[in-house]
Amino acid sequence: MGLIGGLWLFVLGALAAPSIILAKRPDADQILAKITPYQGWIGAVSALWGVWGIISSILNLGWLSIAPIYWITFFAVAIVQASLGLLLGIGILKSYIKSPAAQEKLDMTITKLRPKQGLLGLIGMGLGIWLIIAGFIFKVG
Repeated sequence: MGLIGGLWLFVLGALAAPSIILAKRPDADQILAKITPYQGWIGAVSALWGVWGIISSILNLGWLSIAPIYWITFFAVAIVQASLGLLLGIGILKSYIKSPAAQEKLDMTITKLRPKQGLLGLIGMGLGIWLIIAGFIFKVG
């Protein structure tokens, strides 16, 4: 997690909620325009990394009693990252998944997540900022 993870999650959130950002900061259009062509790959990598984070947090459930804030943050980041990654990287992911049943399952998941995309983007940006701040506060590592 830390600085890099926080920046990645912030960018992922910004890509998921561009209309909300542009309503508040019209000058952000130039920055978003530079990273939008890579949105699919950023999303695909984030989805895979988020799924791995969910698995890791479940395997390390013992952290909840030792470092609850760290574990809760780790789990929340993984869920938001996997969700936003699926939303943004669905085109790339579907090109590598050949099973029709798996593609149908992905489509159903996207249908459920799509209405929450803006909210997930804002949560992602907020968690990204929290990761950056927490990295300085807790000095993990």
